[in-house]
Amino acid sequence: MKFKNTAKVENSDCLTGNIYSLWISDEEIAREAVPGQFLALYCKDGDRLLPRPISICEIEKEKGQLRLVYRIAGKGTEEFSQLKAGDTLEVMGPLGNGFVLEGKRAILIGGGIGIPPMLELAKTLRKKGSFEVQIVLGYRNADTFLAKEFEAFGAVYLATEDGSLGTKGNVIDAVRANGLSADMIFACGPTPMLRGIKAYAEENSIRAQISLEEKMACGIGACLACVCKSKEIDHHTNVHNKRICWDGPVFYANEIEL
Repeated sequence: MKFKNTAKVENSDCLTGNIYSLWISDEEIAREAVPGQFLALYCKDGDRLLPRPISICEIEKEKGQLRLVYRIAGKGTEEFSQLKAGDTLEVMGPLGNGFVLEGKRAILIGGGIGIPPMLELAKTLRKKGSFEVQIVLGYRNADTFLAKEFEAFGAVYLATEDGSLGTKGNVIDAVRANGLSADMIFACGPTPMLRGIKAYAEENSIRAQISLEEKMACGIGACLACVCKSKEIDHHTNVHNKRICWDGPVFYANEIEL
């Protein structure tokens, strides 16, 4: 079930550089949301008609609140960065399909702005108690936003492109360097990273769920602006496509081509 509501801004902060954290109140959306889903946020500026899709970083169901952590990427997200406590904005959600909570020993992998949605997943898996949670986060440098917040929910391993912290290289380098093993990989990040994770999972016979990043227009599967190639024929389009906003953004890695 999805809703289009007027949400109240509870808090808005700059985490680092152009990365912002936004807490909003909406009891209906918070009640239905699960890790891996996203919201569509509408600008007040009438020149920006299309909503901006932003992944859910945290969900506080008891308080009816959700946290979004995003990067300023254009005029729309720049507008959101100016929001203050008490402001309101139009929100639609929760949208898309989230992660399926299965397995016993999990590796959570986030890269860049794909890191925020892994925080709620880490919290949820820890609450279940039946998962061993290992968390690998990939950054360009020592500007490791959110990394400390993950430490409460599992062992955290860092990878930095410049080698300033953790393993020098990418997230798969960190997995190998630390000898991590799992029966399920959950991942979100840029396509090249996900392509490497898909290959690593196949080589090591590990099931993997990956959340795709893509520009979206409608957010509800109608416009076909965000499609990926799938192994099976999509019944909506009758071609080998999946709509990331509707069928995803989370897919089993063996379902799609990257």
